[in-house]
Amino acid sequence: MPGASAVLLRMETTSTTSTATQSLVTALGGGSGIDMAALARNLAAAQFAPRIDRLTTRSGTLDRQISAASELKNMLSTLATSLGEHVRQGDLSPQPQIANPAVARGALSGTRQPSGSFSLEVTALAKQQTLASPAFIAPTSPTGSGTLTLRFGAVSGGGFTEDTGHAAIPITIASGATLNDVAAAINSARSGVTAYVANTAQGAKLVLKGSEGANNGFILEASETVGEEGLANLAWTPPAAPERLLASASDAAFNVDGLPMTATSNRVVDAIPGVALTLTGTNVGAPTTVTFSDPVDAITGAMKDLTSALNEVAAVLIGDTDAKSGDLARDDGARSLRRIFGSLAGTVIMPNAPSGASRTLADLGLATHRDGTFLLDGRRLTATLTSDPAGAAAMFTNGLFGVFATIDGIARKAGASTDPSSLAGSINRYNAQKSKASAELAKLTEQQETMRARFVQRFAVADSRIGASHSTLNFLQNQINAWNAQPR
Repeated sequence: MPGASAVLLRMETTSTTSTATQSLVTALGGGSGIDMAALARNLAAAQFAPRIDRLTTRSGTLDRQISAASELKNMLSTLATSLGEHVRQGDLSPQPQIANPAVARGALSGTRQPSGSFSLEVTALAKQQTLASPAFIAPTSPTGSGTLTLRFGAVSGGGFTEDTGHAAIPITIASGATLNDVAAAINSARSGVTAYVANTAQGAKLVLKGSEGANNGFILEASETVGEEGLANLAWTPPAAPERLLASASDAAFNVDGLPMTATSNRVVDAIPGVALTLTGTNVGAPTTVTFSDPVDAITGAMKDLTSALNEVAAVLIGDTDAKSGDLARDDGARSLRRIFGSLAGTVIMPNAPSGASRTLADLGLATHRDGTFLLDGRRLTATLTSDPAGAAAMFTNGLFGVFATIDGIARKAGASTDPSSLAGSINRYNAQKSKASAELAKLTEQQETMRARFVQRFAVADSRIGASHSTLNFLQNQINAWNAQPR
């Protein structure tokens, strides 16, 4: 039996096949002094290391792919959001400018690009009817129950002409209702009439306010519950109590370039073509002027910013799709985005533009290098802004078409998780594969631990037998030594 002492080497489990195997060989050379726990650990690691290595490498690759696709998707989303905010600021299109801002506020209506100069004279603002009830002791005073009915039309000269095209609104008032409850019931009906309770010097009064416009006046009818009368106190018609009418409903009246016009509210759309006006005051006898800002400088700056932002995305995209080193070299979403970028400059973004008008980003100076990056052709942009300033400005509106709609559409497509050819679709696919790899890795780790435990159990028996042999050998050696030590 071998008598030389063994060299004991303690080894840690590694993730590579070569290391686990080398550790195993070293341990086996130790003879009877083998560390059985380390041997079991390394045998199990050697068995599972190739598969664990493959899954670990795959998980790392998936992490990089998820990160790369997410970065591109987020860059596009950020670009679209920033561009949308810039467009909504209004400096990229000819915004209406009103010389007397106390008369009206102006914004683009989106129906067309305005131009020129207009005069505006507001002679009357649209008003809403305001009606008050008789005084009650308190907001919690009972009112009776039943049904209140709102009927709409024109209130004028102590009379009422109902608008039969505007349906009457019945409002149920529950048993035990208070003045506060009636106000809440009217508001819940969402009829265009709002209500609140005012604490006046005379007592609590229910105040009702209608919508602007002469035909949005109203009367209030009451049908009482028998035994819970009182609701009739809130009913109103013009002849019955004219003093309760605090303000009458009326239309707005104004002149554009001297032409008289009316509107049912103070928001007036396209009285000046392409402009939405909000009337805020009158200027009888002193017309103001409506003109439009020049967005040329703002558009030039916006195109420089857009080109720079597109190049930031393109640089990341080109690196990610590199055939040799790109994490998204074979990714459908990244490839689709690269194709979109390649044709972006020539894509028609204003299909509704008239013949001869600006229709593409190339008309705004955007051009594409052969490597997929972008540049701004200043001469082309200047030529477009000179020959077709209205068409160029029309591309920077917040509508269905144009620069923002195009970039936003690209970002939305990239973020469409249900589309397998989008970046979001790729991210979902990679996440699913990562989850599967993680589950398989966990299963292999569990199997490796089970094998290690089984080896430990088996090696424990062997270690016990080797220990017993060593004890016997030591006993016999001691006996021989004792015999040899006796005198002869």
